[in-house]
Amino acid sequence: KRLAFHEITKTAIQESFDHIRDIDQSLVSAQETRRILDRLVGYTVSPLLWKKVAWGLSAGRVQSVAVRLICERDREIEAFEPQEYWSIETLLGRSGADPFRARLLFNDGEKLEITNQEQTDAIVADLRTQTIVVKEVKTRDQLRRPAPPFTTSTLQQECARRLRFSVKRTMAVAQQLYEGIELEGETQGLITYMRTDSVRVAEEAITEVRQQVGELYGADYLPDQPNHYKTKKTAQDAHEAIRPTSVALHPGELKELLSQDQARVYELIWKRFVASQMKPQVLSITTVNIEAGPYLLRATGNIVKFPGFTLLYSESKDDDDDDKRMQAVPDDIAQGEALELKEVEPEQHFTKPPPRFTEASLV
Repeated sequence: KRLAFHEITKTAIQESFDHIRDIDQSLVSAQETRRILDRLVGYTVSPLLWKKVAWGLSAGRVQSVAVRLICERDREIEAFEPQEYWSIETLLGRSGADPFRARLLFNDGEKLEITNQEQTDAIVADLRTQTIVVKEVKTRDQLRRPAPPFTTSTLQQECARRLRFSVKRTMAVAQQLYEGIELEGETQGLITYMRTDSVRVAEEAITEVRQQVGELYGADYLPDQPNHYKTKKTAQDAHEAIRPTSVALHPGELKELLSQDQARVYELIWKRFVASQMKPQVLSITTVNIEAGPYLLRATGNIVKFPGFTLLYSESKDDDDDDKRMQAVPDDIAQGEALELKEVEPEQHFTKPPPRFTEASLV
């Protein structure tokens, strides 16, 4: 017979005794298939590793594929030939106000692609002779929705980027949080099972987290309906997403009872889960299109109208270039306003090969 539970809490274990099941022969077959695949691959590849790399290494259905990805990426890097391109940034002055930056994007309605210095110098010289006027100012609201609760891979990526943890360290700490700590005389698991590819969440957990959002942040931050996230079609969906077993166990209250690593990972899981049931962030995006003869320049900026879930948590990214380009655009700028070209800043770039994997990007 089998008991199945995905979190080590009193209620989950009592519940599992109410649903005792027989051994599932399909799951047994799946496990045997994994072992066979490991051997089909491993018996061929492992002896090669012993000969070429180090004795005792083993390769299976997972490591071998990862090695292939890394090798393919290295070949791409070796074969890469950089291409030169130029960008032109300008500093535009307004009468009685601070200057602001804009980027040159179009010439005669065509996207500008500048590939050498001669071309750049000619455009810069031509740009200096033009009359510069604001063509249009567009403002729109944009919603940024919270990320879903963690799966194994997104937890590993976030801990690598934010905490500089290796995958091994992350999973060891998550295992400790899953197994739990002594609380009021009994063992209490702090998170649900940490090996999962699903973003599904139990209804009772959604009810509890919505109540906490209302209490901690107020009704303004609580959506009318729960946020639901779609699990990928390829997911096994055997377990829930990684979440705290009880949102009422706040990270601050547990800090003294946990090691530093445990406290940091628990806080990340708690914040990500609570934020996933909060309202979106609302950004006001302003785009200013500027005419300079045949050229079109553009300045884009944003301001936060409503912080939403970012009050608590924002997902980190490998590369935030787009955010870096966002800046403050004057909010009183108007169509037809004349501008003065203060500075022109051409910059040479070369296309870069794809980067080597970090542990997070390989995951």
